[in-house]
Amino acid sequence: MRHATVESVMTSPVVRVMPETGFREIVALLAEYDITGVPVVDDDGRPLGIVSEADLLLTLAAQEDQGSLMPPPGAARPGPDGSVTAADLMSGPVICITPATSVVAAARLMGRHGVKRLPVLDEDGRVFGMVSRGDLLRVFLREDRVIRREIVEEVLGRVEGVSPALVGVEVDQGRVVLSGTVPEPHLVPIVLNLCRSVDGVVSVTDRLSADTFGGMGPEDDSPGGADGVGGAGGGAGADGGAEGPGGGTGGRGANGRAGGAHDGSTRGSDAPAPVR
Repeated sequence: MRHATVESVMTSPVVRVMPETGFREIVALLAEYDITGVPVVDDDGRPLGIVSEADLLLTLAAQEDQGSLMPPPGAARPGPDGSVTAADLMSGPVICITPATSVVAAARLMGRHGVKRLPVLDEDGRVFGMVSRGDLLRVFLREDRVIRREIVEEVLGRVEGVSPALVGVEVDQGRVVLSGTVPEPHLVPIVLNLCRSVDGVVSVTDRLSADTFGGMGPEDDSPGGADGVGGAGGGAGADGGAEGPGGGTGGRGANGRAGGAHDGSTRGSDAPAPVR
């Protein structure tokens, strides 16, 4: 199952700062572009670190406050001239990602390292985009009809043995309900897992059943036949007098008399008795 890539949801071009960028300039950039962090890059555009709102808030939290019972955290120490720059504030090392990475892999990477954003690097290792947790969550804004079409065409249409015409798919606010039949029980978890892998799916409710009779009910598989048809090889005479060619009881003819029975040697009820 193909997922959306980081490139499809990332922010680009990206706001970047140099190591010497000052504290207040960084705060102004975050406010101007409504972002929560900026990458710090060298002269070639390669990442050195990230300055986030959390890094900047340490300076505010470090101020004296007689009304607070909590001790102040450590804050960036100013340079000899009293300046605080991106180099003093940034966190590192930087966890980066490529544009072709799937949104699922990006989400896992963020969770594993406890970060909220990832710089996106081009082929030369330069920062040309940023992807945040909010960017990744955009996949859950896909329209229900788009999700349904992907499930029908990309999931049901490609699972061998499954007929999309026999499976009902309902999607509401990303919640998927599957109903209908699949030919084998082992196909049910396969279909469910593939549907859960579709971008934008919030949950999948299973109402599927396995049709082990291949579209025929148990009663259709019985040896007996309908009126006028011989069972298990029994024939049906035009007047009920025809011999049944096989085992079983023959059907009834047009006049209602029974046809041949069992071994096919017994004639209908209107046939003369054999001469002894």
